[in-house]
Amino acid sequence: MADIYAAAFPDGRAWSALELSGLVGGPGGFAVYTDAGFAVGRAIAGEAELVTLAVAPEARRRGEGRALLAAFERAVQDRDGETAFLEVAADNTAAIALYLAAGWVENGRRRGYYPRPDGAAVDAILMTKLLA
Repeated sequence: MADIYAAAFPDGRAWSALELSGLVGGPGGFAVYTDAGFAVGRAIAGEAELVTLAVAPEARRRGEGRALLAAFERAVQDRDGETAFLEVAADNTAAIALYLAAGWVENGRRRGYYPRPDGAAVDAILMTKLLA
């Protein structure tokens, strides 16, 4: 997973295998994955967070992200989750389009949340989806 994450987000600090393992193995943590991508989430007390979704660059534009997002949502429902939330960088237009097409709605913003290598910062868009 760490290799896919690093390839999917080359401009950010890549999460290590240990960090990803800690998320999946932590309270409520889980992952859905394929050979070309994965989604990591947490589901506790009826709520879930999509921590990250990553698709290898060579597998993009083939429905992999859509399939992983749907698998994440099913996994949340299997854990009795009713509401899911996520945050996404405002400049990640492909991810935003994916989430909107899947029925997620914007419900807030964190100004200057994601630092960029050039010193700039990008807003985080907060999104939710009712799954029940």
